[in-house]
Amino acid sequence: MSQTTSTLTRTVPTRSGPAITASTVRRRVARAIVPPLSAETAQALAETFRVLGDPTRIRLIAAMALAERCVGDLASLVGMSESAVSHQLRMLRAARLVRTRRAGRQVFYTLDDGHILALFEQGLSHVHEPHGDER
Repeated sequence: MSQTTSTLTRTVPTRSGPAITASTVRRRVARAIVPPLSAETAQALAETFRVLGDPTRIRLIAAMALAERCVGDLASLVGMSESAVSHQLRMLRAARLVRTRRAGRQVFYTLDDGHILALFEQGLSHVHEPHGDER
């Protein structure tokens, strides 16, 4: 890049496509800025991430990302007892990450909404991208 090139036209490399200009980056950042979080909102968000911070619960979420499941199916998929899976599902329900549907005596669990699936997929995408020097 030459010395006379303006910072407004400098390009920034991206991970998944052609470079974009610095001014485009600034516009995108400006649109993404959110107002400061209230203490209650910050606490609720931290609690959501705390619940998601357990590998067993992440495996359960991964299983429910594909289809709704009963406790027995989830227990088989993650290799745990039904009692242990039920305990984890109670925590996920309390955090509003999963919901239930009853069919007679059978209870099926699924992700609460598209936000939870998107959060899971974004996290998965992040862990699968190359680290620092590998890019």
